[in-house]
Amino acid sequence: MINDLTPSQIVSELNKYIIGQDNAKKAVAIALRNRIRRQKLPPELIDEVTPKNIIMIGPTGVGKTEIVRRLSKLVKAPFVKVEATKFTEVGYVGRDVESIIRDLTEVGLQLVRKEWASKVEDKAKQLVDEKIIDYLFPASGKRKEQKTNLSDSSLYSGIEEEKKESFEILTKKDEREERFERTRKKFKDKLEKGELENRLIEIEVEENIQPTVEVFSNSGIEGMGINFKDILGRMFPQKRKKQKVTIAEARKILLYTETQRLIDMDEVIRAAIDRVENLGIVFFDEIDKIATQEKSYGPDVSRGGVQRDILPIIEGSTVMTKYGAVKTDHILFIAAGAFTTSKPSDLIPELQGRFPIRVELNILNKEDLKRILTEPCNSLIKQYVALLATEGLKIEIADDAIDEIAETAFLVNEQTENIGARRLYTILEKLLEDISFNAPGCKKKQFIIDKKYVNKKLQSIVKDEDLSRYIL
Repeated sequence: MINDLTPSQIVSELNKYIIGQDNAKKAVAIALRNRIRRQKLPPELIDEVTPKNIIMIGPTGVGKTEIVRRLSKLVKAPFVKVEATKFTEVGYVGRDVESIIRDLTEVGLQLVRKEWASKVEDKAKQLVDEKIIDYLFPASGKRKEQKTNLSDSSLYSGIEEEKKESFEILTKKDEREERFERTRKKFKDKLEKGELENRLIEIEVEENIQPTVEVFSNSGIEGMGINFKDILGRMFPQKRKKQKVTIAEARKILLYTETQRLIDMDEVIRAAIDRVENLGIVFFDEIDKIATQEKSYGPDVSRGGVQRDILPIIEGSTVMTKYGAVKTDHILFIAAGAFTTSKPSDLIPELQGRFPIRVELNILNKEDLKRILTEPCNSLIKQYVALLATEGLKIEIADDAIDEIAETAFLVNEQTENIGARRLYTILEKLLEDISFNAPGCKKKQFIIDKKYVNKKLQSIVKDEDLSRYIL
Protein backbone atom coordinates (compact mmCIF):
# COMPACT_ATOMS: atom_id res chain seq x y z
CA MET A 1 0.00 0.00 0.00
CA ILE A 2 1.08 3.59 -0.68
CA ASN A 3 0.66 4.54 3.02
CA ASP A 4 3.23 1.93 4.03
CA LEU A 5 6.01 3.10 1.69
CA THR A 6 8.91 4.88 3.40
CA PRO A 7 11.45 6.88 1.36
CA SER A 8 14.04 4.11 1.73
CA GLN A 9 11.51 1.52 0.49
CA ILE A 10 10.68 3.69 -2.50
CA VAL A 11 14.38 3.99 -3.37
CA SER A 12 14.79 0.22 -2.97
CA GLU A 13 11.97 -0.38 -5.45
CA LEU A 14 13.49 2.08 -7.93
CA ASN A 15 16.89 0.36 -7.55
CA LYS A 16 15.39 -2.79 -9.06
CA TYR A 17 15.09 -1.03 -12.43
CA ILE A 18 17.43 1.98 -12.38
CA ILE A 19 21.17 1.99 -11.74
CA GLY A 20 22.74 4.88 -9.82
CA GLN A 21 21.29 8.41 -9.73
CA ASP A 22 20.81 8.24 -5.96
CA ASN A 23 20.18 11.99 -5.57
CA ALA A 24 17.29 11.96 -8.03
CA LYS A 25 15.76 8.85 -6.43
CA LYS A 26 16.04 10.43 -2.99
CA ALA A 27 14.32 13.63 -4.20
CA VAL A 28 11.33 11.84 -5.77
CA ALA A 29 11.03 9.50 -2.75
CA ILE A 30 10.75 12.50 -0.40
CA ALA A 31 8.21 14.18 -2.73
CA LEU A 32 6.10 11.01 -2.71
CA ARG A 33 6.35 10.58 1.05
CA ASN A 34 5.26 14.21 1.53
CA ARG A 35 2.06 13.35 -0.33
CA ILE A 36 1.41 10.55 2.15
CA ARG A 37 2.11 12.91 5.06
CA ARG A 38 -0.23 15.54 3.61
CA GLN A 39 -3.18 13.10 3.66
CA LYS A 40 -2.76 12.80 7.46
CA LEU A 41 -2.87 16.56 8.12
CA PRO A 42 -5.86 18.28 9.79
CA PRO A 43 -8.42 19.85 7.39
CA GLU A 44 -7.21 23.41 8.02
CA LEU A 45 -3.70 22.51 6.78
CA ILE A 46 -4.30 19.90 4.09
CA ASP A 47 -5.05 22.46 1.35
CA GLU A 48 -2.16 24.70 2.36
CA VAL A 49 0.61 22.16 1.71
CA THR A 50 1.51 22.07 -1.98
CA PRO A 51 3.92 19.69 -3.76
CA LYS A 52 7.54 20.75 -4.10
CA ASN A 53 8.11 20.33 -7.83
CA ILE A 54 11.42 18.99 -9.14
CA ILE A 55 13.76 19.78 -12.03
CA MET A 56 16.09 16.97 -13.12
CA ILE A 57 19.20 18.16 -14.92
CA GLY A 58 21.20 15.65 -16.93
CA PRO A 59 21.99 14.40 -20.45
CA THR A 60 19.74 12.04 -22.36
CA GLY A 61 19.76 8.34 -21.51
CA VAL A 62 20.71 8.61 -17.82
CA GLY A 63 17.33 7.57 -16.38
CA LYS A 64 15.27 10.77 -15.90
CA THR A 65 12.10 9.49 -17.55
CA GLU A 66 12.49 5.96 -16.19
CA ILE A 67 12.66 7.20 -12.59
CA VAL A 68 9.36 9.08 -12.90
CA ARG A 69 7.62 6.29 -14.86
CA ARG A 70 8.59 3.64 -12.32
CA LEU A 71 7.55 5.95 -9.48
CA SER A 72 4.03 6.36 -10.93
CA LYS A 73 3.65 2.59 -11.41
CA LEU A 74 4.80 2.00 -7.86
CA VAL A 75 1.95 4.02 -6.34
CA LYS A 76 -0.59 3.51 -9.18
CA ALA A 77 -0.71 7.24 -9.71
CA PRO A 78 -2.07 8.87 -12.88
CA PHE A 79 0.99 9.82 -14.95
CA VAL A 80 1.57 11.60 -18.25
CA LYS A 81 4.81 12.46 -19.99
CA VAL A 82 4.74 15.49 -22.26
CA GLU A 83 7.33 17.17 -24.43
CA ALA A 84 7.53 20.86 -23.58
CA THR A 85 8.31 21.65 -27.23
CA LYS A 86 4.86 20.41 -28.35
CA PHE A 87 3.19 23.34 -26.66
CA THR A 88 3.29 26.95 -27.68
CA GLU A 89 1.67 30.18 -26.66
CA VAL A 90 -1.85 31.03 -27.83
CA GLY A 91 -1.81 32.30 -31.40
CA TYR A 92 0.96 29.98 -32.59
CA VAL A 93 0.60 26.44 -33.87
CA GLY A 94 0.80 24.01 -30.97
CA ARG A 95 -1.22 22.10 -28.39
CA ASP A 96 -3.25 23.80 -25.69
CA VAL A 97 -1.46 23.35 -22.35
CA GLU A 98 -4.73 22.45 -20.59
CA SER A 99 -4.83 19.28 -22.70
CA ILE A 100 -2.10 17.97 -20.34
CA ILE A 101 -4.60 17.85 -17.46
CA ARG A 102 -7.29 16.37 -19.71
CA ASP A 103 -4.90 13.60 -20.74
CA LEU A 104 -3.98 13.04 -17.09
CA THR A 105 -7.68 12.76 -16.20
CA GLU A 106 -8.19 10.15 -18.92
CA VAL A 107 -5.28 8.13 -17.51
CA GLY A 108 -6.74 8.41 -14.00
CA LEU A 109 -10.15 7.28 -15.26
CA GLN A 110 -8.67 4.21 -16.94
CA LEU A 111 -6.75 3.30 -13.76
CA VAL A 112 -9.86 3.50 -11.56
CA ARG A 113 -12.05 1.76 -14.15
CA LYS A 114 -9.58 -1.15 -14.26
CA GLU A 115 -9.69 -1.43 -10.46
CA TRP A 116 -13.50 -1.48 -10.52
CA ALA A 117 -13.48 -4.08 -13.28
CA SER A 118 -11.39 -6.40 -11.10
CA LYS A 119 -13.88 -5.93 -8.22
CA VAL A 120 -16.91 -6.95 -10.31
CA GLU A 121 -15.12 -9.61 -12.36
CA ASP A 122 -16.55 -12.61 -10.47
CA LYS A 123 -20.12 -11.29 -10.71
CA ALA A 124 -19.64 -10.50 -14.42
CA LYS A 125 -18.37 -14.03 -15.10
CA GLN A 126 -21.50 -15.53 -13.48
CA LEU A 127 -23.74 -13.34 -15.62
CA VAL A 128 -21.80 -14.27 -18.75
CA ASP A 129 -22.19 -17.99 -18.04
CA GLU A 130 -25.95 -17.53 -17.61
CA LYS A 131 -26.14 -15.62 -20.90
CA ILE A 132 -24.17 -18.28 -22.77
CA ILE A 133 -26.50 -20.96 -21.38
CA ASP A 134 -29.47 -18.89 -22.57
CA TYR A 135 -27.94 -18.69 -26.06
CA LEU A 136 -27.24 -22.44 -26.08
CA PHE A 137 -30.55 -23.46 -24.59
CA PRO A 138 -33.05 -20.57 -24.48
CA ALA A 139 -35.22 -20.49 -21.36
CA SER A 140 -38.93 -21.31 -21.85
CA GLY A 141 -41.59 -18.78 -20.82
CA LYS A 142 -42.49 -19.06 -17.18
CA ARG A 143 -46.04 -19.98 -16.38
CA LYS A 144 -47.86 -17.18 -14.67
CA GLU A 145 -50.38 -19.48 -12.99
CA GLN A 146 -49.62 -20.52 -9.46
CA LYS A 147 -48.41 -24.12 -9.24
CA THR A 148 -50.87 -26.54 -7.65
CA ASN A 149 -50.04 -29.64 -5.65
CA LEU A 150 -51.46 -32.34 -7.93
CA SER A 151 -50.66 -35.19 -5.54
CA ASP A 152 -53.72 -34.40 -3.41
CA SER A 153 -56.48 -36.71 -4.75
CA SER A 154 -59.20 -34.67 -3.03
CA LEU A 155 -58.70 -31.93 -5.60
CA TYR A 156 -60.17 -34.16 -8.28
CA SER A 157 -63.50 -34.57 -6.52
CA GLY A 158 -66.28 -32.57 -8.11
CA ILE A 159 -64.10 -31.30 -10.98
CA GLU A 160 -65.59 -31.42 -14.42
CA GLU A 161 -64.05 -33.57 -17.16
CA GLU A 162 -62.70 -30.53 -19.01
CA LYS A 163 -60.79 -29.39 -15.93
CA LYS A 164 -59.29 -32.85 -15.50
CA GLU A 165 -57.87 -32.60 -19.01
CA SER A 166 -56.40 -29.17 -18.26
CA PHE A 167 -54.71 -30.54 -15.13
CA GLU A 168 -53.21 -33.36 -17.20
CA ILE A 169 -51.84 -30.78 -19.65
CA LEU A 170 -50.31 -28.76 -16.79
CA THR A 171 -48.81 -31.94 -15.35
CA LYS A 172 -47.13 -32.68 -18.67
CA LYS A 173 -45.96 -29.08 -18.84
CA ASP A 174 -44.36 -29.41 -15.40
CA GLU A 175 -42.59 -32.56 -16.51
CA ARG A 176 -41.30 -30.78 -19.61
CA GLU A 177 -40.01 -27.91 -17.47
CA GLU A 178 -38.24 -30.36 -15.16
CA ARG A 179 -36.55 -32.05 -18.14
CA PHE A 180 -35.70 -28.59 -19.50
CA GLU A 181 -34.03 -27.55 -16.21
CA ARG A 182 -32.10 -30.84 -16.02
CA THR A 183 -30.82 -30.33 -19.57
CA ARG A 184 -29.78 -26.72 -18.80
CA LYS A 185 -27.90 -27.94 -15.73
CA LYS A 186 -26.01 -30.51 -17.85
CA PHE A 187 -25.03 -27.77 -20.31
CA LYS A 188 -23.94 -25.54 -17.42
CA ASP A 189 -21.75 -28.32 -15.97
CA LYS A 190 -20.12 -28.88 -19.37
CA LEU A 191 -19.59 -25.13 -19.76
CA GLU A 192 -17.87 -24.88 -16.37
CA LYS A 193 -15.59 -27.81 -17.29
CA GLY A 194 -14.58 -26.07 -20.54
CA GLU A 195 -15.99 -28.80 -22.80
CA LEU A 196 -17.96 -26.40 -25.04
CA GLU A 197 -15.34 -23.71 -25.78
CA ASN A 198 -15.12 -24.43 -29.53
CA ARG A 199 -18.88 -24.68 -30.08
CA LEU A 200 -20.42 -21.98 -32.28
CA ILE A 201 -23.26 -19.86 -30.93
CA GLU A 202 -25.08 -16.80 -32.25
CA ILE A 203 -24.99 -13.78 -29.94
CA GLU A 204 -26.24 -10.22 -30.13
CA VAL A 205 -23.62 -7.46 -30.05
CA GLU A 206 -23.87 -3.69 -30.24
CA GLU A 207 -22.75 -2.03 -33.45
CA ASN A 208 -20.08 0.51 -32.58
CA ILE A 209 -21.30 3.12 -35.02
CA GLN A 210 -21.77 6.74 -33.99
CA PRO A 211 -22.69 9.77 -36.08
CA THR A 212 -19.83 12.14 -36.82
CA VAL A 213 -20.30 15.74 -35.74
CA GLU A 214 -17.59 18.34 -36.25
CA VAL A 215 -17.33 21.00 -33.56
CA PHE A 216 -14.94 23.91 -33.88
CA SER A 217 -13.55 25.47 -30.70
CA ASN A 218 -10.28 27.20 -29.78
CA SER A 219 -9.74 24.83 -26.86
CA GLY A 220 -11.04 21.73 -28.63
CA ILE A 221 -14.19 19.73 -27.97
CA GLU A 222 -13.08 18.84 -24.43
CA GLY A 223 -12.47 22.47 -23.59
CA MET A 224 -16.20 23.11 -24.02
CA GLY A 225 -16.87 20.82 -21.04
CA ILE A 226 -19.37 18.69 -22.99
CA ASN A 227 -19.25 14.94 -23.50
CA PHE A 228 -20.65 14.75 -27.04
CA LYS A 229 -20.18 10.98 -27.22
CA ASP A 230 -22.71 10.46 -24.41
CA ILE A 231 -25.15 12.97 -25.87
CA LEU A 232 -25.05 11.36 -29.31
CA GLY A 233 -25.32 7.93 -27.71
CA ARG A 234 -28.64 8.95 -26.13
CA MET A 235 -29.92 10.62 -29.31
CA PHE A 236 -29.00 7.65 -31.51
CA PRO A 237 -29.43 4.38 -29.56
CA GLN A 238 -26.96 1.60 -30.33
CA LYS A 239 -28.08 -0.89 -32.97
CA ARG A 240 -27.66 -4.56 -32.26
CA LYS A 241 -26.56 -7.24 -34.70
CA LYS A 242 -26.26 -11.01 -34.55
CA GLN A 243 -22.84 -12.60 -34.85
CA LYS A 244 -21.68 -16.22 -34.90
CA VAL A 245 -18.66 -16.86 -32.68
CA THR A 246 -17.21 -19.66 -30.59
CA ILE A 247 -18.11 -19.78 -26.92
CA ALA A 248 -14.53 -18.81 -26.04
CA GLU A 249 -14.83 -15.65 -28.17
CA ALA A 250 -18.37 -14.96 -26.94
CA ARG A 251 -17.14 -15.07 -23.33
CA LYS A 252 -14.61 -12.28 -24.02
CA ILE A 253 -17.22 -10.10 -25.77
CA LEU A 254 -19.92 -10.64 -23.16
CA LEU A 255 -17.51 -10.28 -20.23
CA TYR A 256 -16.52 -6.79 -21.38
CA THR A 257 -20.18 -5.79 -21.84
CA GLU A 258 -21.32 -7.14 -18.47
CA THR A 259 -18.32 -5.62 -16.67
CA GLN A 260 -19.14 -2.16 -18.07
CA ARG A 261 -22.76 -2.52 -16.93
CA LEU A 262 -21.73 -3.40 -13.39
CA ILE A 263 -19.31 -0.48 -13.07
CA ASP A 264 -20.75 2.64 -11.44
CA MET A 265 -19.28 5.24 -13.80
CA ASP A 266 -20.36 8.20 -11.63
CA GLU A 267 -18.37 6.78 -8.72
CA VAL A 268 -15.45 5.96 -11.05
CA ILE A 269 -15.34 9.55 -12.32
CA ARG A 270 -15.42 10.98 -8.78
CA ALA A 271 -12.62 8.64 -7.65
CA ALA A 272 -10.56 9.35 -10.78
CA ILE A 273 -10.74 13.13 -10.37
CA ASP A 274 -9.80 12.81 -6.69
CA ARG A 275 -6.82 10.62 -7.59
CA VAL A 276 -5.66 13.00 -10.32
CA GLU A 277 -5.89 16.02 -8.02
CA ASN A 278 -4.04 14.38 -5.11
CA LEU A 279 -1.73 11.80 -6.71
CA GLY A 280 -1.33 12.92 -10.33
CA ILE A 281 2.19 13.28 -11.76
CA VAL A 282 3.06 15.33 -14.86
CA PHE A 283 6.52 14.90 -16.37
CA PHE A 284 7.71 17.80 -18.55
CA ASP A 285 10.56 16.55 -20.71
CA GLU A 286 12.88 18.78 -22.76
CA ILE A 287 11.99 21.82 -20.65
CA ASP A 288 15.42 23.28 -21.45
CA LYS A 289 14.28 23.68 -25.08
CA ILE A 290 11.80 26.38 -24.05
CA ALA A 291 14.26 28.25 -21.82
CA THR A 292 14.64 31.82 -23.05
CA GLN A 293 18.17 32.57 -24.24
CA GLU A 294 19.75 35.96 -24.77
CA LYS A 295 19.80 37.38 -28.31
CA SER A 296 17.15 34.91 -29.47
CA TYR A 297 15.45 35.66 -32.81
CA GLY A 298 12.95 34.01 -35.15
CA PRO A 299 10.63 31.30 -33.86
CA ASP A 300 12.42 31.27 -30.49
CA VAL A 301 10.44 34.37 -29.46
CA SER A 302 7.54 32.06 -28.51
CA ARG A 303 9.57 30.20 -25.86
CA GLY A 304 8.70 32.73 -23.17
CA GLY A 305 5.06 32.47 -24.21
CA VAL A 306 5.12 28.69 -23.70
CA GLN A 307 6.48 29.18 -20.19
CA ARG A 308 3.80 31.76 -19.38
CA ASP A 309 1.06 29.40 -20.61
CA ILE A 310 2.43 26.46 -18.63
CA LEU A 311 2.77 28.56 -15.47
CA PRO A 312 -0.95 28.72 -14.46
CA ILE A 313 -1.45 24.94 -14.30
CA ILE A 314 1.77 24.57 -12.26
CA GLU A 315 0.80 27.41 -9.91
CA GLY A 316 -2.65 25.90 -9.43
CA SER A 317 -5.75 26.42 -11.52
CA THR A 318 -9.01 24.70 -12.48
CA VAL A 319 -9.20 22.93 -15.83
CA MET A 320 -12.52 21.93 -17.35
CA THR A 321 -12.61 18.37 -18.69
CA LYS A 322 -15.50 16.34 -20.06
CA TYR A 323 -15.68 14.61 -16.65
CA GLY A 324 -15.83 17.82 -14.64
CA ALA A 325 -13.50 20.43 -13.15
CA VAL A 326 -10.00 19.30 -12.12
CA LYS A 327 -7.85 21.39 -9.76
CA THR A 328 -4.09 21.31 -10.37
CA ASP A 329 -2.97 22.73 -7.00
CA HIS A 330 -1.68 19.40 -5.64
CA ILE A 331 -0.50 17.68 -8.83
CA LEU A 332 3.24 16.93 -8.73
CA PHE A 333 5.18 18.40 -11.67
CA ILE A 334 8.60 17.01 -12.51
CA ALA A 335 10.60 18.68 -15.28
CA ALA A 336 13.74 17.42 -16.98
CA GLY A 337 16.26 18.70 -19.46
CA ALA A 338 19.89 18.39 -20.51
CA PHE A 339 20.50 22.16 -20.20
CA THR A 340 23.59 21.93 -22.42
CA THR A 341 23.01 25.20 -24.28
CA SER A 342 20.91 26.84 -21.57
CA LYS A 343 20.58 26.75 -17.79
CA PRO A 344 17.65 26.64 -15.33
CA SER A 345 18.13 30.36 -14.62
CA ASP A 346 17.13 31.01 -18.27
CA LEU A 347 13.56 30.04 -17.38
CA ILE A 348 11.26 32.91 -16.40
CA PRO A 349 11.55 33.69 -12.66
CA GLU A 350 7.94 32.70 -11.90
CA LEU A 351 8.51 29.23 -13.36
CA GLN A 352 11.84 28.82 -11.56
CA GLY A 353 10.09 29.56 -8.28
CA ARG A 354 7.61 26.74 -8.91
CA PHE A 355 10.44 24.20 -9.17
CA PRO A 356 12.29 24.63 -5.88
CA ILE A 357 14.03 21.24 -5.93
CA ARG A 358 16.82 20.71 -8.44
CA VAL A 359 18.82 17.52 -8.82
CA GLU A 360 21.67 16.81 -11.18
CA LEU A 361 21.95 13.34 -12.69
CA ASN A 362 25.39 11.89 -13.32
CA ILE A 363 26.83 10.98 -16.72
CA LEU A 364 27.06 7.20 -17.02
CA ASN A 365 30.56 5.73 -16.85
CA LYS A 366 31.73 2.29 -17.97
CA GLU A 367 30.86 0.64 -14.64
CA ASP A 368 27.34 2.09 -14.73
CA LEU A 369 26.79 0.75 -18.26
CA LYS A 370 28.03 -2.67 -17.20
CA ARG A 371 25.61 -2.76 -14.27
CA ILE A 372 22.74 -1.62 -16.51
CA LEU A 373 23.38 -4.62 -18.77
CA THR A 374 23.00 -7.18 -15.98
CA GLU A 375 21.55 -5.92 -12.69
CA PRO A 376 18.01 -4.54 -13.27
CA CYS A 377 15.01 -6.89 -13.20
CA ASN A 378 14.41 -6.09 -16.86
CA SER A 379 18.08 -5.88 -17.90
CA LEU A 380 18.97 -5.78 -21.59
CA ILE A 381 20.89 -9.07 -21.43
CA LYS A 382 17.85 -10.84 -19.93
CA GLN A 383 15.61 -9.35 -22.62
CA TYR A 384 17.76 -10.48 -25.57
CA VAL A 385 18.37 -13.96 -24.12
CA ALA A 386 14.60 -14.40 -23.59
CA LEU A 387 13.76 -13.13 -27.09
CA LEU A 388 16.10 -15.59 -28.82
CA ALA A 389 14.98 -18.41 -26.52
CA THR A 390 11.57 -18.19 -28.21
CA GLU A 391 13.33 -19.45 -31.37
CA GLY A 392 14.88 -22.35 -29.45
CA LEU A 393 18.32 -20.70 -29.18
CA LYS A 394 20.35 -20.68 -25.98
CA ILE A 395 22.52 -17.57 -25.77
CA GLU A 396 25.21 -17.21 -23.14
CA ILE A 397 27.00 -13.88 -22.83
CA ALA A 398 30.30 -14.20 -20.95
CA ASP A 399 31.48 -11.69 -18.35
CA ASP A 400 34.39 -10.52 -20.50
CA ALA A 401 31.91 -9.88 -23.35
CA ILE A 402 29.69 -7.77 -21.08
CA ASP A 403 32.77 -5.81 -19.98
CA GLU A 404 33.75 -5.22 -23.62
CA ILE A 405 30.20 -4.13 -24.59
CA ALA A 406 30.18 -1.58 -21.75
CA GLU A 407 33.65 -0.34 -22.74
CA THR A 408 32.56 0.04 -26.37
CA ALA A 409 29.39 1.94 -25.43
CA PHE A 410 31.37 4.29 -23.20
CA LEU A 411 33.97 4.98 -25.92
CA VAL A 412 31.39 5.63 -28.62
CA ASN A 413 29.49 7.97 -26.28
CA GLU A 414 32.71 9.92 -25.75
CA GLN A 415 33.66 10.01 -29.44
CA THR A 416 30.20 10.91 -30.78
CA GLU A 417 27.03 12.16 -29.15
CA ASN A 418 26.53 11.01 -25.56
CA ILE A 419 23.14 9.26 -25.57
CA GLY A 420 23.75 7.40 -22.32
CA ALA A 421 22.32 3.92 -21.80
CA ARG A 422 20.47 4.07 -25.13
CA ARG A 423 23.81 3.36 -26.80
CA LEU A 424 23.62 -0.17 -25.39
CA TYR A 425 20.53 -0.90 -27.49
CA THR A 426 22.39 0.04 -30.66
CA ILE A 427 25.46 -2.01 -29.83
CA LEU A 428 23.56 -5.13 -28.76
CA GLU A 429 21.42 -5.00 -31.90
CA LYS A 430 24.53 -4.80 -34.07
CA LEU A 431 26.26 -7.51 -32.03
CA LEU A 432 23.39 -10.03 -32.32
CA GLU A 433 22.27 -9.01 -35.80
CA ASP A 434 23.37 -12.18 -37.63
CA ILE A 435 22.19 -14.57 -34.92
CA SER A 436 18.81 -12.86 -34.76
CA PHE A 437 18.41 -12.86 -38.56
CA ASN A 438 19.23 -16.57 -38.97
CA ALA A 439 17.49 -17.75 -35.76
CA PRO A 440 14.29 -19.22 -37.32
CA GLY A 441 16.17 -21.72 -39.50
CA CYS A 442 19.39 -22.01 -37.52
CA LYS A 443 20.55 -25.61 -36.85
CA LYS A 444 23.02 -24.52 -34.20
CA LYS A 445 21.04 -23.98 -31.03
CA GLN A 446 23.69 -22.75 -28.60
CA PHE A 447 25.87 -19.66 -28.88
CA ILE A 448 28.50 -18.30 -26.50
CA ILE A 449 29.22 -14.58 -26.89
CA ASP A 450 32.71 -13.80 -25.58
CA LYS A 451 35.13 -10.87 -25.83
CA LYS A 452 36.63 -12.24 -29.05
CA TYR A 453 33.20 -12.34 -30.72
CA VAL A 454 32.44 -8.77 -29.58
CA ASN A 455 35.75 -7.48 -30.94
CA LYS A 456 35.18 -9.26 -34.25
CA LYS A 457 31.75 -7.68 -34.72
CA LEU A 458 32.40 -4.16 -33.40
CA GLN A 459 36.12 -3.31 -33.37
CA SER A 460 36.37 -2.14 -36.98
CA ILE A 461 33.34 0.12 -36.55
CA VAL A 462 34.60 1.66 -33.32
CA LYS A 463 38.05 2.38 -34.79
CA ASP A 464 36.52 4.20 -37.77
CA GLU A 465 35.08 7.24 -36.04
CA ASP A 466 33.21 8.44 -39.13
CA LEU A 467 31.63 5.00 -39.58
CA SER A 468 30.67 4.73 -35.91
CA ARG A 469 28.75 7.99 -36.17
CA TYR A 470 26.40 6.34 -38.68
CA ILE A 471 26.28 2.76 -37.36
CA LEU A 472 26.73 3.11 -33.60
